[in-house]
Amino acid sequence: MSYLYTLLHNYNNGALMNMLQLIYEGKSKRVYAVDEKTLIMEFKDDVTAADGLVKAVAMGKGVLAARVSAHLFNLLEKSGIETHFIEYDSKRRMRVKRLEIIPIEVIVRNHAYGSLLRRMPLYKPLQRLEPPLIEFHYKDDDLHDPLVLEEDIIRVGIVDAHTLNRIKDSTLKVNNILTNFFASKNLKLVDIKLEFGVDNHGNVILADEISGDTFRVLDENGEHLDKEVFRRTRDVGLLLKAYLRLAERIGIGIEDVSTPS
Repeated sequence: MSYLYTLLHNYNNGALMNMLQLIYEGKSKRVYAVDEKTLIMEFKDDVTAADGLVKAVAMGKGVLAARVSAHLFNLLEKSGIETHFIEYDSKRRMRVKRLEIIPIEVIVRNHAYGSLLRRMPLYKPLQRLEPPLIEFHYKDDDLHDPLVLEEDIIRVGIVDAHTLNRIKDSTLKVNNILTNFFASKNLKLVDIKLEFGVDNHGNVILADEISGDTFRVLDENGEHLDKEVFRRTRDVGLLLKAYLRLAERIGIGIEDVSTPS
């Protein structure tokens, strides 16, 4: 019997969350301390757009994001990528390793899209980028996660050059694994945002989540199965339908998640 299952079996959800210390709450997740080595990450139904200015609640999104994340973390672990994932409660919570999170968002782009087209309009929309383009953004909501250079990261001491190279190497491996996985489902991985942390031994480990909230995926008709649906329409029903389709396409059971009308 898993540790997380035992916790949830011995306490109802409300009692369990009240018992644990809430150490972080963001736009889409709450993080609770279990002990010195592990955390529980709880996925919320909240959805935002326009840098948090547009907010809504999409009932069931948290379950779908958690389930897709757990599925893809398992896939990556089996492919030799070390992640913070430990176990999934089958609903909206994952137990993960406690890490020192590196305050950098790593975006790897396989096709020109979104802010890249605004920054460099000479790219054609959805132009294939070979090799993939890696960007770094400093994690700070007040500054709107600005784009930074590798030299910036090293010179201010966020990480050293060796660690940054390890992050880049892991990023490309993760991207390759997921690109091939989605391609096997006739889906196109446009881009993905990754985050990393460091454990007590100095190991660089993939963290955060991997879901429609953090990547863009297109089907064979060019339709989004990700958060871009909400960014464009502000419609939570359409967002949930896209997330349900994504889960189905990659082989995840969704019988217990209500389908929006």
